[in-house]
Amino acid sequence: MSLDVEHLIRRYGHLDGKELLAALIKGDLAGRVAVTSSFGAESAVLLDLVAEVDPATPVIFLDTNELFDETIEYRYQLERRLGLSNVVVVRPNEEELHLAEELWRDDPDRCCELRKVRPLARAVAGYEALVDGRKRAHGFEREHLATIENGGGVVKVSPLANWSAAAIEAYFVKRNLPRHPLVASNYRSIGCWPCTRPVDPGQPARAGRWAGKGKSECGIHTLSLGLDGAGI
Repeated sequence: MSLDVEHLIRRYGHLDGKELLAALIKGDLAGRVAVTSSFGAESAVLLDLVAEVDPATPVIFLDTNELFDETIEYRYQLERRLGLSNVVVVRPNEEELHLAEELWRDDPDRCCELRKVRPLARAVAGYEALVDGRKRAHGFEREHLATIENGGGVVKVSPLANWSAAAIEAYFVKRNLPRHPLVASNYRSIGCWPCTRPVDPGQPARAGRWAGKGKSECGIHTLSLGLDGAGI
């Protein structure tokens, strides 16, 4: 990785939201940054901010072949509404799909590796930095999240790391952003359908992901995305 992460942190670590995105997409990371988005429950906020800075910014969407139909439709809705002109759909290859078949039942880590980590590692090989929508308010492994981090092969930028659930809600209202259809059914974090459940009042947003599996991350934010780290 040729970028100096510590330099980026010193220069831009005090920024967040649109200010941070503009400083990096239009400045030090111009042409070398992509956004990763699940087009999930809160994704519209980050994507709206990105569109305000540059709607041609590459947005990488992982289609695992196990997404809710509502997520696919929401992706098209947001793409049109926000004017995103460079959404890149990334999928596992046939071998990965074959190996991952039904793995979500007994080995969700391996399933996520095959359906998400490996395909994303291939897709981001040409970028030096990835922007994501993670927030400390999600809890679990995200409680101490920084806005800029060394992500193992790429720089990870989380412009919404400091945003509370209330701030996210206020932005939805202010910008009149459409909601993911499943949010109305208490889905607060939305991934693949076999491993996503609605949450009860008072539970963390990600409590419905891999419920009962002792797992809170798929690996794309916690494992190295360098080719060696992804096992490719």
